[in-house]
Order: sequence, then C-alpha cells, then structure tokens
Amino acid sequence: MKNKLETLPFKGTPEQKEQLCAVIKEYKDVPGALVQVLKKAQEIYGYLPLEVQIDVAEGLDVPLEEVYGVVTFYSFFSINPKGDYKISVCLGTACYVKGAGDLYDALQKKLGISGGGCTPDGKFSLEACRCVGACGLAPVITINDDVYGRLVVKDLDDILAKY
Repeated sequence: MKNKLETLPFKGTPEQKEQLCAVIKEYKDVPGALVQVLKKAQEIYGYLPLEVQIDVAEGLDVPLEEVYGVVTFYSFFSINPKGDYKISVCLGTACYVKGAGDLYDALQKKLGISGGGCTPDGKFSLEACRCVGACGLAPVITINDDVYGRLVVKDLDDILAKY
C-alpha cells in the first residue's frame, strides 16, 4: 500500500518559524541542547519534517546528519505528520493474540494509509504501539485519549464515524 504521507506538503506558518527561531536563539550557546531544541520544535510543529530539521541544524550550527540521527534514534520524535485524530493500535502480546493485527490491517485499508501515515486531509494518523496497559480489554485501539476495547473489525466503521 502506498503511503499517502508522500503527498502531504510541509505547511509551516511564519508564526511557527518565528517560535522556532526564538527557541534556537535561546539554546544556541548551550552545549548539548540539540534534543531540547528538537523537543520544542516538535511541540511547535507537531512533528519534525526535513524543513524543520534543516532550520535546527543551520541555527545550532550542527550537521544535518546529526540532527537526523537524533530524530530517528529517539522514539518520541516523529518525522511524519499526525492527524487531528491519532489512532494507535496496540500490538502487544495480549492484543495481537486476540486479533489486533486484523484491526491494524483493516484500518490501513479503510483510511488508505500505511502505519505511520496521515490521511491527505490531516484528519487521521495511524500507528502501532506495543502496550496501552489495558490487556483485559484486548484487542485495544486508542483515538487520541479515547480507548476502545474487545474489538472486531466490524466495529471500526462505527468508531470512525464518531470522528
């Protein structure tokens, strides 16, 4: 399945750019501040596209390769945009055994995106996670802060319709 992420252009605003420049200026002379700057950049933009990574690299005078290496090393950074509704499918052992893989596959088809992707309208993003701590409700998905458990594929249309 082709990931629709490739068709989403970066849509940073002048206000976001101004905020990022202020953060970079604040940390410019602080040794080892790259992770902090990237955290704040992700708070500003919601993710860390190449355009933002370039701005951080140039602003802190560090190689782009170093910035990219940090972004892709730490799991809390994302290079993919997130939708208004972030769908996470638990693929931990209990959920997987009870059919979470089928839910994940069905959501990819229904939304027309691959895992890690975002719908072209920016409404939904989809990712897998390892455990949400609700094993007794397996299989589980979350949509933002809402938790849905004991699911089967046929439940997904009704759930998505709420959003």
